[in-house]
Amino acid sequence: MSLTILQRIAAGEARAVDECLDQYGNLIWSIARRFSPGHADAEDAVQETLLEIWRSASRFDPQVASETAFIATIAKRRLIDRHRKRSRAIDASPIEDEAAVGSWVAADPVELQEEAERVRVVMGRLRHDERRVLELSLVEGLTHSEISAATSLPLGTVKTHARRGLNRLREMLGVNPVTSPSDA
Repeated sequence: MSLTILQRIAAGEARAVDECLDQYGNLIWSIARRFSPGHADAEDAVQETLLEIWRSASRFDPQVASETAFIATIAKRRLIDRHRKRSRAIDASPIEDEAAVGSWVAADPVELQEEAERVRVVMGRLRHDERRVLELSLVEGLTHSEISAATSLPLGTVKTHARRGLNRLREMLGVNPVTSPSDA
């Protein structure tokens, strides 16, 4: 009885990996393309799937499932994991300067003072970390990197607190968020 491709991969046969790619590459690619948001993401998913097949080949049992089913299951699981990871990811894209400052200018000093007091009150309602990051950025003029160093928070966390804080501030002040070109 001859060994299957997966059994040969598990045994360390280098040629079996090439045969697996030849025989199942199109299947893996079609599954990845169907469930990936873009071409580059699909390519990454295929690589992850092939690596997982190589790692899991020793678990393959021809009495339980066919090679095709085993490989398709690994591909689908990899893609589900990637989708879950993407959906949990926090948007940490940089905030545009215009979005942070806004385009509103007060007509007179009294109006400006009233608006500043309103912002101060609303900022008091933000989470402590969001408020602290915004104060260091807007009042002290620190960059995200400087805030990270001053607060011992990771840079990504600082950016996330800034974005969330600004979004919540806009929401509570009733200011329309500034849209970026990618939103249009």
